[in-house]
This record gives sequence, C-alpha cells and structure tokens, in this order.
Amino acid sequence: MSDLPDDAIELAHQLFDMARAGRADELGVYLDAGAPVDLTDPSGNTLLMLAAYHGHADLVRTLARRGADVDALNDRGQAPLAGAVFKGEDEVVASLLEQGADPDAGQPTARETAEMFGRPDLLPPA
Repeated sequence: MSDLPDDAIELAHQLFDMARAGRADELGVYLDAGAPVDLTDPSGNTLLMLAAYHGHADLVRTLARRGADVDALNDRGQAPLAGAVFKGEDEVVASLLEQGADPDAGQPTARETAEMFGRPDLLPPA
C-alpha cells in the first residue's frame, strides 16, 4: 500500500476498522462506491477475514454475498474458517460453511484447528 496516496491508505485503514467492528451498513456504502470486497491489509487479511475473526457473522454473510472469497488465505496461510474455529465463533463458522467455505483450506486447516481445540462438532464430517 505504500505507493498509494496518504488519503487512500487512511481510507483503507478505516475500511479494515469497519470490518473489525462489524459496521456492515457503513462498509456497504464504500463497497457500493467501488471499494474492493477482497481488499487486504498488509498481512493479507481480507475484510471478510477480519469480520470473521472478530465474530461478525452477519457481516461475513454480507461480504460473501457480495463476492468476497470465503477461502482467501492471509500471508500466514490461514483461512477465515480456521480463524473462526480458533476464536470459538460458532455463528461465524456456521455462516462461512453456509457460504461454501472449505474446511480443508489453509494451514492449519479449520478441521485441524477444530481437532486441536476439541471442537470437531463445529464442522461437517470429512
């Protein structure tokens, strides 16, 4: 992002903050105006990943319906579903699965994460 003007970088930070806070209506205005639904932060986390990690199931659904990649991996190879399992966000896990998230994407996978934390009940059988 360093090649962007300062105001564009500031806007991107605001969009990431909106995703973290679950401010769907406000974020939707920017997406409607052309902000990329799969915008990534410097660590490769998408808006959907940030929403998932912070427990915002409704925003996860909204972003997925707008075309966000539910399996986009961040720079550490982590998928949103694995992050939601790690955080114990049952409703987010369910919404990601409804939107077609792959339990075997990323490293560790959501399935491996569920096993590590004794929560295999969160995912469908392999």
